[in-house]
Amino acid sequence: MTDTATLASTRPWDGLILGAALATLDDDTGYAEITDGALGWRDGVLTFVGPRDALPDAPSRLAREVIEASGWITPGLVDCHTHLVFAGDRAREFEMRLQGASYEAIARAGGGILSTVRAIREAGEDELLRQSLPRARALLADGATTLEIKSGYGLDFDNERKMLRVARRVGEVLGVTVRTTYLAAHALPPEYNDRADDYIDAACEWLPRLHAEGLVDAVDAFCEGIGFSPAQTRRMFDAARALGLPVKLHADQLSDLGGAALAAEFDGLSADHVEHTSDDSVRAMAAHGTVAVLLPGAFHVLRETRLPPLEAFRAHGVPMAVATDCNPGTSPLLSLRQAMQLSCTHFRLTPEEALRGATVHAARALGLADRGVLRVGAPADFVQWQVGHPAELCYWLGGGLARGVYAGGCRVA
Repeated sequence: MTDTATLASTRPWDGLILGAALATLDDDTGYAEITDGALGWRDGVLTFVGPRDALPDAPSRLAREVIEASGWITPGLVDCHTHLVFAGDRAREFEMRLQGASYEAIARAGGGILSTVRAIREAGEDELLRQSLPRARALLADGATTLEIKSGYGLDFDNERKMLRVARRVGEVLGVTVRTTYLAAHALPPEYNDRADDYIDAACEWLPRLHAEGLVDAVDAFCEGIGFSPAQTRRMFDAARALGLPVKLHADQLSDLGGAALAAEFDGLSADHVEHTSDDSVRAMAAHGTVAVLLPGAFHVLRETRLPPLEAFRAHGVPMAVATDCNPGTSPLLSLRQAMQLSCTHFRLTPEEALRGATVHAARALGLADRGVLRVGAPADFVQWQVGHPAELCYWLGGGLARGVYAGGCRVA
């Protein structure tokens, strides 16, 4: 239930917003809404969440800054699956797909991920940051306050390191939380052609060095016919487990190789894409607390028709997160709110499911238990939206609905 207690201190709060309705999401179902709400924060943490008439004192005595607002306030959105650090673009491949070329055919012809690998290797760290920051700022402008960013386009030690360093710098520059994911097992680089096992050996050797530099929060892999086998993925996960790192997986996107079940076996934070996930794998995910991350942007761009097993996820109580999958090839999507809309349109999620998917469940998919809700003691990450009801966040196609985006109590967009 929503906590209207006040975080104890004699010091005034840094800020207090009054008048907007609050969708706290601090119940198991529903928006857990508070009309004529009050939201206070100090030192980056929420100090009050409740109705205005429950404030313990006059607003002017409680906070240094008091803001009258309208519309709705939700927790800050959490984008739990992105590849937003990259160089160049793949607009030409988009055109090729529209002319009939498949994702697999483009990849096997040396396009796809490998074309971005070449661009990454040619870009310096500062240049890579320069190209990546506008994408991150676009996500923030539409409500994201926590981002996951993967490596996986460098595919050698120096360039994977460069990507992870840039991801960390994105968070530092923009003042938001960035969780970094090591995805060296994304594609086979040309220097390891026909030597996938040797490449996995190398990627496993790089991991402890990058982890020692504080650059890795989780480990991912692309378990697919055009990616890496379940056995190779298992070796990558064993290396992660040896370091105490959580895992997640690009699972069952193009075929069912049992990827989601493999992720669950390792108590994985999430299995992502999951269009071909079997009922047995869904049961394994439920048993191990693994989140299903839905990526409707890639589904939309690739014009897929095989839906994830949504009813099975619901029936077995598997949380469904929603993310942008922001990447240059298959999901050039710069709005998590738009991903929410697509999840409703393509996957028939309700607006409430979509909002929870981009907040509560997305935070869980990153192993973050402290955010995704408006609750006293949680980070002061929230968005003020100029809407009449939270369902509008999934109703409008595009448009700037966010009137203020706050991370740690500081306005970031």
